[in-house]
Amino acid sequence: MSLSAHKEELTAQQQSPTILTYPKQAIQHAPEVLIDSTYKPLQARLSLKFAEIDETTRLVERDQFGPLLVQKPLYPEGRKVCHVVIIHPPGGVVGGDQLEISAQIGASANAQITTPGATKWYKANGHTSQQKIRINVNKGGSLEWVPQETIFYNHANVEIDHQVMLEDDAIYVGCEILCFGRTASGETFNSGQIKQRTSIRRNDKLIWLEQIRLLGESSAMNGSLALSGKTVCASLILTGKVMPQPLIDLAREEAEKITNGVGQVGISQLKSIVVARYLGNSSEVARHVMLCIWGLFRPEILGRTGIVPRMWST
Repeated sequence: MSLSAHKEELTAQQQSPTILTYPKQAIQHAPEVLIDSTYKPLQARLSLKFAEIDETTRLVERDQFGPLLVQKPLYPEGRKVCHVVIIHPPGGVVGGDQLEISAQIGASANAQITTPGATKWYKANGHTSQQKIRINVNKGGSLEWVPQETIFYNHANVEIDHQVMLEDDAIYVGCEILCFGRTASGETFNSGQIKQRTSIRRNDKLIWLEQIRLLGESSAMNGSLALSGKTVCASLILTGKVMPQPLIDLAREEAEKITNGVGQVGISQLKSIVVARYLGNSSEVARHVMLCIWGLFRPEILGRTGIVPRMWST
């Protein structure tokens, strides 16, 4: 997830990736904090494999270690799309914890992955928390990666690496809503470090790359090329089909109605990738904006009507 306004358009052959970076003020050493030598970090891994069998997408393999698991697959829109919910029983990620999630979507299989609630990254206590996400989607397959909000507590030290590998005409939709600090409790994110990298490759060619490194005390948190003093940012990335410009214009208009002039919305199409952004101070508004745009684009890119994940409504 990048908040930079800089965008580099892909070439017609998609040989040059889009790379978004941040001002030098944001790239510093994080402040020192005391290390709790008695803490034992948790490690957790979850590997999922989906396959299309007799016109039904099935979760055919699941391998887990530590506190990461999935509930029973759901089929709220028929057998072609398998919905799963990833659960992290501790309820939050403590400094030093390491999470790894991988998902393999077989040829012509369709899956949607979400979470039961917000992901919380707690105070670091001198340890860096890490999450690695590895996604592979084979020819004719699709994945909607739509977790609920991510909340970074003040003093969190987090590294997230998200890699997506696509084959031929595979479709990927990724949504994220990032909240800096627990503003409802009066907390601001003024100390800590967030490093995040997202890359998308199609047939081994890099077509999208975003990377950020933000420090709570850095002026980049308030700079025009980053958060601009806002506490919530969200993005929706879609790749696999080109979106008609009238549909993009409609989505922008509808999203702006939701923000009603409070917060910023932008939608851009770079060759085969569409990126929608929200920047503001409300996770609730961010959620409605993302659901609105996703609902309008979903029939075009996936041939299915918009649907709100059941967990998002609980």
